[in-house]
Amino acid sequence: MPPPATAALVDLQLRIVPAIAEIGAATWDGCANPRIGDILQPNSEKKAANQSIEEDISYNPFISYDFLYSLEASGSATARTGWQPQHVVAEAPQGGVLGVVPCYLKSHSRGEYVFDRGWAEAYERAGGQYYPKLQVSVPFTPATGRRLLVRPSPDAVRMRAALTAGLIELCRRHDTSSVHFTFLPEAECRELVEHGFLHRTDQQFHWENAGYATFEAFLEALSARKRKTIRRERREALAAGVTVHWLTGRDLTEEVWDAFFEFYMETGSRKWGRPYLNRKFYSLIGERMADRIVLVMAKRAGRWIAGAINFIGSDTLFGRHWGAIEHHPFLHFEVCYYQAIDFAIAHGLKRVEAGAQGEHKLARGYMPTTTHSAHYIADPGLRRAVADYLTRERAYVQEAGKELAALAPFRKDLIEQEQD
Repeated sequence: MPPPATAALVDLQLRIVPAIAEIGAATWDGCANPRIGDILQPNSEKKAANQSIEEDISYNPFISYDFLYSLEASGSATARTGWQPQHVVAEAPQGGVLGVVPCYLKSHSRGEYVFDRGWAEAYERAGGQYYPKLQVSVPFTPATGRRLLVRPSPDAVRMRAALTAGLIELCRRHDTSSVHFTFLPEAECRELVEHGFLHRTDQQFHWENAGYATFEAFLEALSARKRKTIRRERREALAAGVTVHWLTGRDLTEEVWDAFFEFYMETGSRKWGRPYLNRKFYSLIGERMADRIVLVMAKRAGRWIAGAINFIGSDTLFGRHWGAIEHHPFLHFEVCYYQAIDFAIAHGLKRVEAGAQGEHKLARGYMPTTTHSAHYIADPGLRRAVADYLTRERAYVQEAGKELAALAPFRKDLIEQEQD
């Protein structure tokens, strides 16, 4: 006879929920972010309160109920936009939610940042139908975070296995081509591979905090040439009378969101053709997540001219998108990268994730970091072709990462000390 915990997993009940609002904040966050603390105190205040940021290890803003609810309630992530919520809920036989999965039925491959459109085109040329597919992710958000959201428990691994099996069954019942987990931790990805998923890697650029006390201390770790370049870029970014401000909490008024949305639409329309998020989304996150957001806003001649939105996790500052209605040399680097480093140092955060792609970040101290995704392909023929492609792609990503790391802007003597 199996122990009670195993028996409970055998009898686990899975259901599909078409809107996160039907699950509720307390239930969702009990699985996604079971420990949420105050992470906005500067370092000195944390130490004075005998509270370190490391104690709050689980909060990820993007898998929170408030963020996902805002995407749905604003109309940004809905069936109409090709993101039909199909969230998976796991319940114990005696009642009580044990785990949830943010899942969407997709009719296209936009807004994912892990590109599978080539797979879709190849499959369709061969007579298959790639869409719809199931996407386990945070819409429009290339930031790593857990996807199989299970309450802390000794049975967590088996719970994730049960949810994985449920998603494969959902794929069969919906007659979808595939299930895709994007931007998940490597350990979670490895578990999925054990259940038949294919492993894909890619690369982002993240800044790591080596315990710097100030931005100048960070600069001292760089080579003299890179240090000089960054100081020049920061001066020139503000040379036209531009000032930079951190806005969070009550600072995030509707007037500020109006300005930022104008930046988002101006830059997003040129970069993507059609921005994914609408104005209502920003009002909703402003109401629900103000203390977890910092807008880095640039002002000139009394008006806001540019800005970047960042979300604050337990140990990570997540940079998302930026926009501008005036263009000044190096202002993008200042608002998106250097100010993010400043904020992370001031608040004791371990890293800055500055979003997808961008080798230009390397010269600014952001190092190549491998990202992970996992893919279940139902059709055996397509699966074999994709598996072969991913074997070669992973090797390429690994070698590219090594080559880029060799171009790190840090002082050679410090790198040698770390290696010793």
